[in-house]
Amino acid sequence: MKDLFLIRHAKSSWQDDRLSDQARPLNPRGEQQLQPLARALQRYGALTGEIYASPAVRAQQTLQGILPTTFPNDRVHTDPELYTFDHQRLIQWLQSQDNEVQTLAIVGHNPALLEFAAKLAKQAPFELPTASFIHLRLPIQHWCKVETSKGRLETFLTPRDFSFEAFNRKSPKRLDTSRKGSKEPGPDIPTELLHQTERLRHLERGVMLGLDDEFLHQYRIALRRSRAIVESVADVTGNTSLKHHLSQLKRHAQATSRLRDLHVFRQDLPVLCCDNTELHLQLQHWTERRTAKEQARLAKRLGSRRYRNSLSGWEDELQSRHFRKLIEQLSRKDIRNRVERQLRAFNRKTAELLHNAPDESIHRLRKHLKRIRYLMELDAKNWNSAIKVLRQRQDLYGRFQDLHVQIELVQSFTLNNPGVASTGARELLDKLAQDKSDARRLILSIGGLKSS
Repeated sequence: MKDLFLIRHAKSSWQDDRLSDQARPLNPRGEQQLQPLARALQRYGALTGEIYASPAVRAQQTLQGILPTTFPNDRVHTDPELYTFDHQRLIQWLQSQDNEVQTLAIVGHNPALLEFAAKLAKQAPFELPTASFIHLRLPIQHWCKVETSKGRLETFLTPRDFSFEAFNRKSPKRLDTSRKGSKEPGPDIPTELLHQTERLRHLERGVMLGLDDEFLHQYRIALRRSRAIVESVADVTGNTSLKHHLSQLKRHAQATSRLRDLHVFRQDLPVLCCDNTELHLQLQHWTERRTAKEQARLAKRLGSRRYRNSLSGWEDELQSRHFRKLIEQLSRKDIRNRVERQLRAFNRKTAELLHNAPDESIHRLRKHLKRIRYLMELDAKNWNSAIKVLRQRQDLYGRFQDLHVQIELVQSFTLNNPGVASTGARELLDKLAQDKSDARRLILSIGGLKSS
């Protein structure tokens, strides 16, 4: 078996029409595509064999942008034959390659790459955007047999799959559903919830691939936003018919929590470890192993029939007459009254909070804050200034939660790696504990929230 990776160069510039086609460089967007592309290629094994590139400037810049700094120079090649738009020339070139090479990657041009893929595999894609790649597995021992082989498409990824920035640029934009002069806040809620559900579906592939942490972050925002709106509607109306869907949304969010914690911890490691390179590497390797397991578990869940049925049932509910009638019951007065009751309850619990209260008490207050904020956002125009205050308070409570999780993770690392854990790990735990204690004191000192 042979593995062949066809990589199209990143987006090039047409700004200077005096340049020949070969001399055209990457444009700024093309340069931004390189790091996400490199990450995806490394994950899928494209850089484990020989790499050949066209001599065109845009292909050479792409090549340099995807290679790790330690990549062996003797496995990197530039061949003038790869500056071609004719797939037949690519076939002829590949037929002459060394049969000892099992994995080969080509950085080249369309339409040659795309037509080449279509020649080798029935399932080949119909397009190959810039900075995209195709992985074909060929049932041959000798490259000279490539033209008559029937390859299998293993992977086809575009920037929208491995870069949230690219995904977001191409994703459908949210429509402005606000109704000027509307006396009540309810009519646009079903539209907002349908938008969030559609966003969940669009984000799923990026979440399942796990090549950019931002996909999971945005997926969690869409879930939390949906759940918060529904909780608020149920809270204001007193209706219990949405309990099943709320439970489903909560389970979907909980299934992502551990992976999100690992993402945040991994991102914070350079700051947490400061100049302790050894500890940084130890924690990084440990975190990556944990992350891979959690990523596989979440991907399996999102691919399950049960999950699909849950989302479909939720969409049906949002479009039902029952839900529309429920929304019609919302009024600004009811929302304000409910917010006031929740504020009083929050202030009472805050006043009862002692300096030695368990962490869970602060976590419950953090969740209470979110509920109040989401209630306010049902009628956001009347709560603008209060919402800003709540967000600032949430940042503080969120910092406390992050420190709590980081301490748990470092403790788990030290318990599971007794021979590896160093003095640096103990010092890190002491620092995190002090930061958490400082955050606790600040939370206790600022007290409750002002009522309107």
